[in-house]
Amino acid sequence: MRYVNPRPRFWRGKRVLLTGHTGFKGSWLALWLNRLGASVTGIALPPTSEPNLFTLADISLLLESHEIDIRDADALAYWIGAADPEIVFHLAAQPLVRASYRDPLGTFSTNIQGTANLLEALRPLPHLRVVVAITTDKVYQNLEHPFPYRETDALGGHDPYSASKAASELVIASYRDAFLAERGIAVASARAGNVIGGGDWSEDRLIPDAVRAWSAGRSLFVRNPAATRPWQHVLEPLGAYLRLAERLWDQPALAGPYNFGPLPHEAVSVREVIELARAAYGAGAIDYRDGADGPHEAGWLALEITKARTILDVQPRWSLSQAVTRTLQWYREQASGASALTLSEADIAAFVGTP
Repeated sequence: MRYVNPRPRFWRGKRVLLTGHTGFKGSWLALWLNRLGASVTGIALPPTSEPNLFTLADISLLLESHEIDIRDADALAYWIGAADPEIVFHLAAQPLVRASYRDPLGTFSTNIQGTANLLEALRPLPHLRVVVAITTDKVYQNLEHPFPYRETDALGGHDPYSASKAASELVIASYRDAFLAERGIAVASARAGNVIGGGDWSEDRLIPDAVRAWSAGRSLFVRNPAATRPWQHVLEPLGAYLRLAERLWDQPALAGPYNFGPLPHEAVSVREVIELARAAYGAGAIDYRDGADGPHEAGWLALEITKARTILDVQPRWSLSQAVTRTLQWYREQASGASALTLSEADIAAFVGTP
C-alpha cells in the first residue's frame, strides 16, 4: 500500500494560521508544521488541562502564539489580519460532549459563532488560498443503523457538542459558497473519528482517564463499554488535514466535507480499546458499567472514508493495536522523565516512515 506524506517543499515558508494550537490536536499539528518548515501563527485560549502537551513540549517556542477567544470578533480579526495567512487550520473549539451538557450556551457560542467570526475575518485577506475547518464525526444525525456515515448523509446532533458542530458545518458551507469560493479560496471541513495519542490529559476521554486512574493505583470507571467508535492515532487525521490542504492549494474545486478515520469495519468498542490499553500499560483495574448512567451517548458510529482514499490518496497507516501501544508507551516514558517534545517528534518520524 502506498502512503503519501506531507511535502516539506510545499510547506516551507508557507504562512499558516492555526486556531486551537494550545489543545491536544493543535499542539501536535503545530509541531508537525514546524518540522515541515511552515511559518505558523497560533490563536487560542490557554491550555485547559494540567499537565498539557503545549506546555510540556514548549510548543510556544515553535510559532507566534496569541491568547484570543474566537468569540471576540474584533481581536480575532485584528490578529488574523496581522498574520495574513495563506492557509488556515481551524481547530479552536469546545471539544467535549459532557462539558457541553454543563455549558450548552458556551459550547454553541464557541463552536458556531466562533467559527463564523473566523470565516468573516478571513474574507478580506489578500493572500488566503485554503481553509481546513475541523469538525467531528459526530456531526451526523445518528440513526444507530449498521452503516458507516458518508459526507452526503444528514447532519444532526443529540447533545449540544454534536449539534454545535453540525451547525458549524452549515456556517462553513455558507461562507464557502456565498463568499470565498468565488475568490478562489478553497474551504473544506474535516470530520475525524475518535483520536488517541500521547499528551492528551483532557477530561472525560478514555485513554487520559485510564492513565490518570492506573498511575494513581485506582480502578478505571467505564460508563459504556459497548459503545463503538472509529478510533485512530492522532497523527492519522493530522496527516490527512495536511494532505487535504496541499490538494486544495492546486485544486480548489475539491473543497467540501471529508471523513477521516479507520476503515468502517475497523470501528471497535470502548471495551476492546481499553483492554488493548491495559495490555500495553501492563496493569490496571477496570470497573465496567452498563451505560445506563450519565447523559445520552450514541451506541455505534463508523465513517465511510472512500472519498478521502480516492480523491486525496489518504490511507489509514497504524492499526488500532499499534496506535494504542504507541500511545501508552508515550505516557509511560514521559512519566519516567522523557521529553514530551522528543517523544512526539519520534512518533511523527515513525509515522511518516511507515513503509
